[in-house]
Amino acid sequence: MNLSINTTGYRARLRQRLMLAFTGYTVLVSALFGLFAMAFVYTVEDQFFDSALRQEAQAQDISLRAGRGWREPAQDFIRLYRPGQALPEDLAQARLREPRSRELSGEQGRHYHLWPLPEDHGLLVAEVSGQLIVRPMRRQLLVWLGAWGGGLALLALGLGWWLARRTSAPLARLAQAVAQSRPEQFPTDLAARYGDDEVGLLAAHLAQQNQRTREFIAREQAFSRDASHELRTPLAVLSLACERLAGQSLPPAQTATLNSMRAALWQLQQTVELLLALSREASPNPSTVAGQAQPLALLPQIEQLVLAHAPLLDQQGIELELEVPPALTRSWPPALTQLLLANLLGNALAHRQTPQIRISADAQHLSIANASAAPPEALLGTDAAGRQPGLKGEGSAGLGLGLSIVRRLAERHGLRLELQHASGWTTVCLMDAPPPADGAGTGTIV
Repeated sequence: MNLSINTTGYRARLRQRLMLAFTGYTVLVSALFGLFAMAFVYTVEDQFFDSALRQEAQAQDISLRAGRGWREPAQDFIRLYRPGQALPEDLAQARLREPRSRELSGEQGRHYHLWPLPEDHGLLVAEVSGQLIVRPMRRQLLVWLGAWGGGLALLALGLGWWLARRTSAPLARLAQAVAQSRPEQFPTDLAARYGDDEVGLLAAHLAQQNQRTREFIAREQAFSRDASHELRTPLAVLSLACERLAGQSLPPAQTATLNSMRAALWQLQQTVELLLALSREASPNPSTVAGQAQPLALLPQIEQLVLAHAPLLDQQGIELELEVPPALTRSWPPALTQLLLANLLGNALAHRQTPQIRISADAQHLSIANASAAPPEALLGTDAAGRQPGLKGEGSAGLGLGLSIVRRLAERHGLRLELQHASGWTTVCLMDAPPPADGAGTGTIV
């Protein structure tokens, strides 16, 4: 299994996000306070005009109460319009559009503030276009606010870059060190490269996990090596002993027992080879991956398997039917083909109800069929439940592990195993699986 990670397409997203967060927050705060500042100066200016109109209204009221009549407004931009007196045309039209508004815009840049006198005595109108302070300098205010906002944004960008560099650089180095590690050389000194902070704590835990993983891999390799030797040696001795006994004249009862021993020994040898194949790490070499290797004729490989086990097949009276076109090829590694076919053939021998076994193949499928009882529904098809160990038929004498192991080995090398049952016949099909979407590599038996 190839665990390496391609980091060429990765970017420093954490650094970018920190910089964008600082900059975005600063721009948002600058825009918000700029809006508040503009609203404040406009409000102050309006309050100034309203205060002037209020004072003039009070002065007019005092004059009326003293019996002096209406007086000329003290401010030259304020006019008094008595009931029935015509208002300026642009102001009259604006009041028709907005009758309740006390601040209206006229033509040619004129701007009016209104103050109704009590008891419908008239209307005070302040034409303030010449007294406006904010409007003439509005452009300068916006430029000033924009310049300060842009400066603060640049400062925040620099601060975000500095903080992101201080924060994400150790994480980037740690991620790079982990991404470049290999199962045979997991780094165990990560904690020494970082300080006493969260990144250092993470590096320390990763170093501990790497150390445990290295020890686990060493134990597994030692177990596979010792199991390969300790299991194959007695099997070879037993096989040799069975061959010697087969060459002697034995009573019929002992001959039947010997045949059973040889069949069990053959199945045990195939099981050991299958388990050892699963314990090895798949090679990522593209030239040997299923579907990418040089296509080889399938029929000679099947014939080689049949010839290797011909004595056992003859002793059990197996009628083997081969329906494989001579020109048919497969891009499967020969060792994998032999191992899978041997185990599937052994499974067919163990569960057959008649001597007939069929091996057929076409451009998509390689099938082994035999008459047998219906297997459990969970094993049929390619559903994930069929990968669970321990599923077996009622008449099976095994532990229900064989098909699960073969399925796992096939999937590990880019193949798919499908189990079907129809008309009293059980068929196991091997076919190429679709390429994985995540680009994960497959391997081969080495």
